[in-house]
Amino acid sequence: MKFKPLLLSLAMAGACSQATADAISQHTYANLDDVTTTHLLLDLDVDFDDKQLEGFVEHTLDWHSATSKTLVLDTRDLDIDKVMYQDQKGSWHKADFTLAARDDVKGSKLTIKFKSQAVKARIYYNSRPEASGLQWLTPEQTASKSHPFMYSQSQAIHARSWIPVQDTPAMRVTYSARIHTPKDIRAVMSADNKDALYKDGDYLFNMPQPISPYLIAIGAGNLEFKAMSKQTGIFAEPTILDASVAEFNDTQAMIDKTNAMYGEYAWGRYDLLMLPPSFPFGGMENPRLSFITPTVVAGDKSLVNLIAHELAHSWSGNLVTNATWEDLWLNEGFTSYVENRIMEEVFGRDRAVMEQALDAAGLRALLKTLPAPDTRLNLKLNGRDPDDAFSSVPYTKGQLFLIYLENKFGRDKFDPFVKGYFDQFAFKSLTTAQFVTYLKANLIEKYPGVVSMDKVNEWIFEPGLPSDAPNPTSDAFDKVDAVTKTWLNGEISAAQLPTADWSVHEWLHFLNNLPRDLSIEKMTELDNQFNLTQSTNAERAFAWFMLAVGNGYQPIYSALDEHLSGIGRRKLIVPLYKALIKNGKKDWAHDVYLKARPGYHPLAQGTVDDLFAQGTVDDLFAK
Repeated sequence: MKFKPLLLSLAMAGACSQATADAISQHTYANLDDVTTTHLLLDLDVDFDDKQLEGFVEHTLDWHSATSKTLVLDTRDLDIDKVMYQDQKGSWHKADFTLAARDDVKGSKLTIKFKSQAVKARIYYNSRPEASGLQWLTPEQTASKSHPFMYSQSQAIHARSWIPVQDTPAMRVTYSARIHTPKDIRAVMSADNKDALYKDGDYLFNMPQPISPYLIAIGAGNLEFKAMSKQTGIFAEPTILDASVAEFNDTQAMIDKTNAMYGEYAWGRYDLLMLPPSFPFGGMENPRLSFITPTVVAGDKSLVNLIAHELAHSWSGNLVTNATWEDLWLNEGFTSYVENRIMEEVFGRDRAVMEQALDAAGLRALLKTLPAPDTRLNLKLNGRDPDDAFSSVPYTKGQLFLIYLENKFGRDKFDPFVKGYFDQFAFKSLTTAQFVTYLKANLIEKYPGVVSMDKVNEWIFEPGLPSDAPNPTSDAFDKVDAVTKTWLNGEISAAQLPTADWSVHEWLHFLNNLPRDLSIEKMTELDNQFNLTQSTNAERAFAWFMLAVGNGYQPIYSALDEHLSGIGRRKLIVPLYKALIKNGKKDWAHDVYLKARPGYHPLAQGTVDDLFAQGTVDDLFAK
């Protein structure tokens, strides 16, 4: 199946503005108007000794220009050995190529010139140890301590650091792969993984649905597999496999509920890959195989909304994809909304509202610190690294916008609209402008007099939150606030706080809303009663450490050292490093970081490196 490149399809529809073209081209060198790849074939060796992937990628090409004989690809820190191409008669020839100087954001442009329009182009190359989209772990850095581990993180534009590719979400491609590993290492990919069930060092993969390049993913390590249901299972190191299965065995119920709301799951199986603690994100929605941090294996299913989020991406993000990274909210806002609807269906309305309230509170706090332009849903990156687009703005502001529309129109009208949106744009990439056109025709004008286009434009294109934005509240949190007040006033002791039935969400609300200047006596009382410094729930530990660092509560530092050294999830480490620097602990934090850094992913390393490179604390917190 062939798919027109986005620029062509938009132009044909009369919707391609120069702004759209600029938004796409600011992060890719690819000459999409001339040629697009329809299928990738990867043949790669996983070399743990040299920390590189080595082999070739073959592009099947679809030409849109009758005269062009040039293919331009994105690369970053790749060594290119040679390029071969197949002509219309099936013969193979050597192609000339040039690799341009490296741009800090976009990497190096690879320009390949053919003597005639190529049917296929094969690039022989290897990645380098510093590839921004790969992490190589020694056995000692893994959970099992027995085998090395390698995994990719291609979003936003890191696929180019391990594949020469047209690295933009504006295009979509199918792929197949043959991956070679040591015989005791299992490889998996964001594809059909049935061949990976047999560990032999030689693995075949196929992804028949077209996806954007940032969703191409690979992992390799001491992995075992266990099924959870007819459609779901987990790949993990043996030490965490059983605990992960127990934690996430509601995944099939999540799929079934989402199918009923938004249409059938389009990807066949849905499996999870549990990654080492260094994984810099909570999860990554790689199709057919979401990559998951072990920090959400809490033992009580309290953090499984992460699984709901990555599953929701199977509809919003993977099936319907943002065309540029300035449109990220189309992926993440819709996904956060669908995630919460899944949680409501599987775990009940009360829990879903608590999660809404926590996220909304976090967003409102963040909005006070961001430059106004960066609080718009339709962000303008102006050449910045697309990793800068990721904050709670596209996630939670996008979710609140959709909750606003749901509240105004009612679920009886809004749910069919969302399902129709997924159907209309399935396996396509779209811009915010296209979404606004669809929204206007299929909701705003279909039910006139409910929400104006001026209000829609305020949500999408203006900074901050509208004055009438939803502000989710929870009765459970109201009860927590009431009893917190009596404890702060000295009317009850910490032992009398009714925490026995608190969920992690109530704990987070409690800790996040305590005074930031809480006395050391009160801190000590809480810690002695609830052993918060030694909390095994990663989210609760983070909330406690953030409070304690700000208050100068000294007993945390041994545990905080272990916490920062043991995980690499940016959400849980970057704010802590910022808080330590702000509160006079920069030298201590830097010592911890130097020890922890080798176990962090390159994306986390880059973020924290920047923190310690700041000239002043004021500079740091202005970012």
